[in-house]
Amino acid sequence: MVKTLLRGFAPATLCASLLAAQAQTAPPTARPDPLDAQASVPALVYRSSLVSSRPSGADKPVPWREANDTVSRIGGWRAYAREALAPASAPSAPSHSGHETP
Repeated sequence: MVKTLLRGFAPATLCASLLAAQAQTAPPTARPDPLDAQASVPALVYRSSLVSSRPSGADKPVPWREANDTVSRIGGWRAYAREALAPASAPSAPSHSGHETP
């Protein structure tokens, strides 16, 4: 019976403590009236989401035949499937020797 009361008492005490702490905080600052044209508002700050992106000319374009030959050389779609199923600790690297490995 005592354990049951204590189990209910702990969450109730925690909730009461949080409510008491919240009641002691300062009231939120009043927001400016949206209909008041003279109300002071914070300055607008704009940051583009493209700032951290790479420029489009960072990668050298590869002719499609060369890209297809590269994919064929490393094993086609099956190589990408094996790479997706491989554990993250041991990434597989494509073969650059010019011949397929079984």
